[in-house]
Amino acid sequence: MADATTSLSPALARYARAADLARQGEGEAASAASFGALLEKVLEDAVAAGRESERVATGALVGEANLQDVVAAVHAAEVTLQTVVAVRDRMISAYQDILRMPI
Repeated sequence: MADATTSLSPALARYARAADLARQGEGEAASAASFGALLEKVLEDAVAAGRESERVATGALVGEANLQDVVAAVHAAEVTLQTVVAVRDRMISAYQDILRMPI
């Protein structure tokens, strides 16, 4: 169980950082700006997690990383990607709901 907690801690840290960014905004204009900043930060974290996963996997190929590190890095990247896809799907759904509203 400790290995699962360790492999999830990067994802949990990203969620906590996203929640902190979301709490920083005040008012409608600040909310719009903080939402954009939140999306930008989440996407940057997703790219960083993917790059870290690739770096660790490459290290394993040349014998510099063990299999457990590779699995943890790939799992963190997978969780991040699933989160990004879920947010994207919800945004598309919300946009489609707005388009269906009567004028």
